[in-house]
This record gives sequence, C-alpha cells and structure tokens, in this order.
Amino acid sequence: MRILLIHNYYKQAGGEDTVFHQEAALLQEHGHEVEQLTFSNNDVKTKRQKLQAALGVVHNMQSARIIKEKLEQFKPDVVHVHNFFPLVSPAVFDVCYKAGVPVVMTLHNYRLICPSALLHYNGKVQLSNVHKIFPIKPILQGVYRGSKIETASVVLTTGLHKLLGTWQKKVTKFISLTPGASDLFLHSSLKIKPDQLVVKPNFTADIGIGANVRDKYVLYIGRLTQEKGIETLLKAHTLKPFPLKIVGGGPLQEHVAAYAAANSSTVEYVGYRKREEAMELLKNAEALVFPSEWFETFGMTVVEAFSTATPVLAANIGGAAHLVQHEYNGLLYTPGNAAELREQVQKIQHNVSYARELGTNARKSYEAKYTPEVNYALLLKIYQDSIAQTQKALQ
Repeated sequence: MRILLIHNYYKQAGGEDTVFHQEAALLQEHGHEVEQLTFSNNDVKTKRQKLQAALGVVHNMQSARIIKEKLEQFKPDVVHVHNFFPLVSPAVFDVCYKAGVPVVMTLHNYRLICPSALLHYNGKVQLSNVHKIFPIKPILQGVYRGSKIETASVVLTTGLHKLLGTWQKKVTKFISLTPGASDLFLHSSLKIKPDQLVVKPNFTADIGIGANVRDKYVLYIGRLTQEKGIETLLKAHTLKPFPLKIVGGGPLQEHVAAYAAANSSTVEYVGYRKREEAMELLKNAEALVFPSEWFETFGMTVVEAFSTATPVLAANIGGAAHLVQHEYNGLLYTPGNAAELREQVQKIQHNVSYARELGTNARKSYEAKYTPEVNYALLLKIYQDSIAQTQKALQ
C-alpha cells in the first residue's frame, strides 16, 4: 500500500509529532511505501511569510499546489492527515477529493469544534462552542495564543468549511483516540456521519516491565500547565505530604520549583528530562499520577505507565477516564478534588500487594490494546475501508 502522511509541525514539538513519526515507522516496518509531506510553523519568519500564512488559513493555494504535485508524483492509495493548521489548510481535503484519493484524519485535538483546541480556557472546561459554527465569545477573549486575530482565523477556517461541507464530504474517515472524544465530535457542529468516525487509540513501543519492588514515590510526567491539574496535585500533597517526583516544564515551572524547594523532604522537581530518563523514573515509581482536568483526547503517559506495569491515578475526565479502569489498572478520582486524589495515593502507599495487582493488570491492558502490532491492525483496516469506500463512490 502506498501511503502519504501529511503533517504541519507547530513551533514547539508535541505529542502529535510523536504519533506522526511512530505511525510512519510502524507502516514502513510492515513493508508499505510511505512518504511524508511536512510543513513547519518555524518556516514562517518574515512579515511577508506571516501575512501569506494568515491569508491562506482557509485555503492555502501554495500548499494546495505542493500537495497536488505530490499526489501526481507518488500516486498514494490513501492520504493520512495528522495536522493541517495553519500552513497546510483545509486545501488538502479539496485537492485529494478532486483527485479521488481517500483521506484519513486523526483528531489529535478539538480545534474543529473549539478554537482553543482544548475545550478548556479561563481556568475551566468549556463545552459551549461544540455546537456552534462560528463561536464569537472565544474570539473576543482571544483564547487561541492570546490573540483575537489568530482566534478569529481558527473560527473562520473551521466555520466556513462546516458550511461548505468539507468535513462531511471530503474526509473519508476521522480517527478519534477514545470513545469519549468520539462522542463529542459526533454530536457537534461538524455534523459528520457515524460511519466517518473510527476509534483507534495511540500506541507505544514496549518500554519494559518496571522494578518488582518499587521506590516509595508517586510520579508526574508532563507539561506544567493549569489544565493539566498541577495545582490539584500540589494541594493533595499539602493535605498530607507523600513522596512525589515531578518531571516536565511549562508556564507553572517556577511555581512548582518553589513548592518543591519549600517541601524538599517529600517533593523533588526533576525538571525536563529526556524520554529515556523519564521512563526509568516511571519503572521505579509506585504509581503515575495523571491529574489532567480537561478533555484530553488521549493520554500517552498513561499507556507508557501500563507498559511498565505501573498503576495510574487519574482524574475521571477525558482520555484517562477511558484508559484507566477504576480498581483494575489504576484508580480514578473526581477532577479537581485534591482530597480524593490524596485518598487514592494512600491506597497505593498502604497496600503494596494491591498496587502490584493494579500494575499487573495495567500491563495486561497494554498488551491487549496499546502495542504497535495491535495498533497496526487497526490502522490498516481503517485505510482499507477508506480505499474501498472511495472506490465504491467513484464507480
């Protein structure tokens, strides 16, 4: 099978980039002809380039020409789009549609139904935009990168293409990462058909089972931002201190570092670490804590923890609510409830055999759902179904 993968890199690397590269490698390992067509926001530097990017956000003619040439040269059986915003633009869907090439798109975030892309801003979950074609309030609040103009460009792009029927007619299959995210997209202003939406989780290579006897600490790995639940984690620690290691960087980095310095006997702020180092910390932790308070589309650190047979303590919202099965491979608590989180930490700390049982089940969850091989089978079927559907429509 000939597969063209298309992706627009942001200025700061993120999870979408990781998935893009992982899936490309996975497909190549199974003998498929794979080409990658990428665009990068780092290439937009001059005022002229920024103006061109802004003007082309609804339909970038330059990107459309590049994609058209690639289709003619490579002749892919299917195109898989990971991120089109802003440089690729929805032009990719129009070009592929005209060429009769099926398009699969992974919904890594909520940008199509909320300009913040997170369904979270002003310190809380925001669902009011999900059903609106052109949500106005987020523009006035500048929820995307703190800019009213940039927020307006997102709203204009997604809204116009809702009216044009791009999402309903020119994307063969959407990949959602969890059933919860799938439900949000299905019952939204996108008005996509149920058979357009397929649930396929992300995967991780086998990191290896962690230590049989774990060190006495709970671990957080991730961005240090408000929506990630860092404040709740620190409040839980304040209620009754417990050994805690925090890995990551972000806007709340100074706050976390100051808290760790003031509570150095039980909290260690490790800072940013390369993935290999972070995974070694995970292999020795009693549990991973995933306190995120927004509708995460997935939760890569959760499945990484599962791979190492480490139980997960997670807020019962978003991707984690579907990945973590309460009292099977981890424990759930009410989002934002520090006292509840503290109780779950105690359950892990005070019962080593129970923690080990949760960890064993976490590993079973990984082997059943989140390995590269399981994911490859799911991805291949999505491609095959997309190709068959497009061929049938062209007959």
